[in-house]
Amino acid sequence: MSNNSYFAHPTAIIDEGCTIGNGSKIWHFSHVMPGCVIGEGCNIGQNVVISPEVVLGNNVKVQNNVSIYTGVICEDDVFLGPSMVFTNVTNPRSAVNRKGQYSKTVVKRGASIGANATIVCGHDIGEFAFIGAGAVVTKHVPAYALVVGNPAKQTGWMSEFGHKLNFDKHGIATCTESSEKYELKDGKVSKIK
Repeated sequence: MSNNSYFAHPTAIIDEGCTIGNGSKIWHFSHVMPGCVIGEGCNIGQNVVISPEVVLGNNVKVQNNVSIYTGVICEDDVFLGPSMVFTNVTNPRSAVNRKGQYSKTVVKRGASIGANATIVCGHDIGEFAFIGAGAVVTKHVPAYALVVGNPAKQTGWMSEFGHKLNFDKHGIATCTESSEKYELKDGKVSKIK
């Protein structure tokens, strides 16, 4: 464990060999396994499992009952909703050991994953993407995309503040909260600076 200043509830289990950033909080009955890296200012809710060698960036919010399995990397400012789960093997079998075959999944900066969603391993989530509650993600999700359903399908685009974007005939949209402008071009969204 690192010597940084972080809070861990007495019922939390933090295995040896973890690095935990300043200001992070780990709540009741959560388990952080060996080799994990948790950034600064993270909040790990109750009954969370963070498997070996998972990496969480700064300011990652993990709600209650979340399972983050080996192979997952979450960049800064990611939100993981209650009871969502990542997988790490595409074809699990109880009698077949596939520990050396974990697939990597990267959740890019600012993405949000809703309650009870499932992210099938090997499918990256783009910056500021928004995964709806209960969605089952079975393919890569582009930056700023809004995906819902099982299997998850894209139904629109989201701003960095989490509002659905409505593009005009010129491919320009404005966030209703921040007034920041976005451009949709060649099937990709980018923020206009």
